[in-house]
Amino acid sequence: MWEYSDKVQDHFFNPRNAGAVTEANATGDVGSISCGDALRLTLKVDPETEVILDAGFQTFGCGSAIASSSALTEIVKGMTLDDALKVTNQDIADYLDGLPPEKMHCSVMGREALAAAIANYRGEEWKDDHEEGALVCKCFAVDAVLIEDTIRANNLSTVQEVTHFTKAGGGCAACHEGIEEILTRVMAERGEAYAAGKAAANAPVLTTDPEKLAAAKRMQTILAAIEAIRPNLRRDHGDIEVLDIEGKTVKVRLVGACSGCQMEAVTLAGVQQKLMEATGEFIRLVPVHAAAHA
Repeated sequence: MWEYSDKVQDHFFNPRNAGAVTEANATGDVGSISCGDALRLTLKVDPETEVILDAGFQTFGCGSAIASSSALTEIVKGMTLDDALKVTNQDIADYLDGLPPEKMHCSVMGREALAAAIANYRGEEWKDDHEEGALVCKCFAVDAVLIEDTIRANNLSTVQEVTHFTKAGGGCAACHEGIEEILTRVMAERGEAYAAGKAAANAPVLTTDPEKLAAAKRMQTILAAIEAIRPNLRRDHGDIEVLDIEGKTVKVRLVGACSGCQMEAVTLAGVQQKLMEATGEFIRLVPVHAAAHA
């Protein structure tokens, strides 16, 4: 499991500026609930000075997404729009005393939402949809421009780092070659050569141990089964997050309309049954509520 700083936990358990701002005159929407992360940032901007008087957020995502959004609103309040545009995703992470590498995409989403809100205020066009052919990662709808900008802004050099910061490549892995092409081009601009071996060095070590192979296969089966269940939950405005898999124990969290629902126990029992059917083994499903996980 990931290690979270005290500030991340504080902003998760006690988020600042949650909810839409009253009399907001700027709105930035990024992400997609279907991809697991979505953020709406609202700002109240003084029209004479362009100072951000208030900021609020509404987010669908993990504890890091909530903490990053909360931190962002605290950072930008009192800034001019021009100064706010200089805020980077690393500034958000630093404000929280760091984020796990696997959760850096939450800070990137915050930076995008800020840019979208400021463009909205100024009557400029800002969109995260994609020109034909520019979509690199179909699993998480990440385009080449975002990948390229994120590599430059954060000095990334491996596919694994790109996945941590953007989620691109974290699904079927079919886009890894495209990510490598972007890495090669951007790293050449800064006088570096992309080394595929460096990415491979960060990848999990392959094993021929039968027990480890069985565990890996079980994990893949569990994750695939969860993905198959998700559409049914989302139709009822809910979802499920896998927090940890250790052997035959799976820790999950219900979110959205499923969290706290009177049918929560029934839903979890149904999920457990599906996992046992998929694996052919007894799977222990452990629900973790928001108060117990950041």
